[in-house]
Amino acid sequence: MGVLEVPEIPRGGTFSPLATLRIYTGFVRVGFINTLAYRLRYYTGIVTYFIYVSVYYFIWKAIYANGAAIEGFDFSAMLTYVAVGWIIRSFYFNNIDQDLSQQVTEGKLAMDLIKPVNIQMMYISQALGESIFRLALLTAPTAAVLLLVFHLQRPAGWINLAAFLVSVVLAFFVVAGINFAVGTLAIRLLSILGLLRAKYFLLELFSGLLIPISFFPHAFQTVLNFMPFQCISYVPLLIYLGKIQGLGLVSAIGIQLFWVLALLALGDVMWRWSRRKITIQGG
Repeated sequence: MGVLEVPEIPRGGTFSPLATLRIYTGFVRVGFINTLAYRLRYYTGIVTYFIYVSVYYFIWKAIYANGAAIEGFDFSAMLTYVAVGWIIRSFYFNNIDQDLSQQVTEGKLAMDLIKPVNIQMMYISQALGESIFRLALLTAPTAAVLLLVFHLQRPAGWINLAAFLVSVVLAFFVVAGINFAVGTLAIRLLSILGLLRAKYFLLELFSGLLIPISFFPHAFQTVLNFMPFQCISYVPLLIYLGKIQGLGLVSAIGIQLFWVLALLALGDVMWRWSRRKITIQGG
C-alpha cells in the first residue's frame, strides 16, 4: 500500500468551521482510500454474511415450526430482522478500538498526539470513510444477495424507511463512541486483547443483533433500557419493521442521538484521563 497524504492542517490560529469540516472530511477520505488495500476480503465477507443468515434461517424455521408468533415476531418478521440486522452491521461495524490499541503497542500514538486535531473525531472520521467504502462493496451487495435468496419484508413505509436510515447512521456513531472509549484503555493497560474479545461478544448480544431484546427476561430488558446497546441494532430494526411508529420514531431517534452525544463526551473524558499516563511501546 502506498503512502497516503494526511489532510493539510493549518498551523496557528483558530480553525474556521469550514476549515474544520475540510480537515475531518480529509480523514474520511484517508479511511476510504486505506480500505481499498483490503477490498478483496469484502468479497468473502458477502459469502460469510450469507452463511450467517442462512444458519439463522434454519434455526428460526425450526423454532417457528408450529407457526406461532413469539413476542410479536412471526417467522417472516424474524427472518427480516436477522437479515437486515446483518446487512446494517456491515455498515456500522468499525475497529476504532483495535486501531487505537495497535497505535499504542507499535509506538505510533505519538504521531497522533502532534496533530492539532481532536483525536476522537479523527479516528471516527477515518472509520466513517471505511464504512462508506463498505457501504458500496459489502453492504449493498450483501443486501442484494439476501433479498434475492430470502423473502424479506419491505420497510413499513417511507417514513419508517427514512427514520431507519437515520437510525443506522446514528448506530454507527454509537458503536464508534463505544469503541473509542474502550480503545483509550490501551494507553493505561497496554494490551486490551481480552477486553476487545469480551466487548465484541457482549455487543453482538446486547445490541439485539443475535436475538431481539424483547426475547430477554424482563429484568434484563429493564437494565438494557438504560444502556446504549439497543440503539445499535434493535432500535433500527424495530423501526424498519414498523414496530415503532409516529411519535415513537422521534423518541427513538432522540434517544439514539442522546447516546451518541453522551458516548462522545465519555470518550473525550477518557482520552484526557488516559493520555496523562501514555507509555509508548516500541518507539
